[in-house]
Amino acid sequence: MKLLIVSVGHKMPGWIAEGYAEYAKRMPREARIELVELKPEPRTTGKTTEQIMEAEAGRILAALPSGALICALDERGAAWTTRKLADEMSSWMGEGRDVVFIIGGADGLHDTVKRAAHKLLALSALTLPHAMVRVLLAEQLYRAWSLMHNHPYHRE
Repeated sequence: MKLLIVSVGHKMPGWIAEGYAEYAKRMPREARIELVELKPEPRTTGKTTEQIMEAEAGRILAALPSGALICALDERGAAWTTRKLADEMSSWMGEGRDVVFIIGGADGLHDTVKRAAHKLLALSALTLPHAMVRVLLAEQLYRAWSLMHNHPYHRE
């Protein structure tokens, strides 16, 4: 199983890249995390927020592999516990299915992306900087994997 994170945004600060890389390298070969960074739409072109989100949606949808389970991160999505994520991950691994997590740009995700997703997930009820979300998501994927394998990283 491959876990793919499709994220709008590139040229992240060093601490974001380092944080993400730390958790990604901890993942085992059978559940590796791959990051696909998409260029955000320029904000200086006079386009409306809707037009910006629509342009980014086109890039997102083009980056999605066929047959994968699509989980879009959205503040209005389902709030899973780490245990629930571990249970879902175990199920995905059993199916041998690749999973894509989508992180939108500064304005969020266009409705076309949300409709294309199989699941809408909220990482937090708080508003988070989208760059930080990739680090938090990678950490939670590692934590869920550790929970599945009785690794001492996760404590309840």
